[in-house]
Amino acid sequence: MEQRFDNTKRMENLSYAVKYYRNKKGYTQEALAEKLGISRQHMAAIEAPNMERGPSLDLVFNIATVLEIEPYFLLKFRLDL
Repeated sequence: MEQRFDNTKRMENLSYAVKYYRNKKGYTQEALAEKLGISRQHMAAIEAPNMERGPSLDLVFNIATVLEIEPYFLLKFRLDL
């Protein structure tokens, strides 16, 4: 039997994490996108909580580098509502 995975909540938390740390650094979506070499639309898609496909691991590492944080901060982030 094929196992199915539902990473919806994890992807949602990742999108919130990118936005949280971007804001903490004082970057706009456009500024961060420029530093990453991606479009602002791609950046907006990464921060959309309902994104269908998440960023590559390579891009997650690049985001963390630009934001001057360890990548695990993006992956362990939990939105406390």
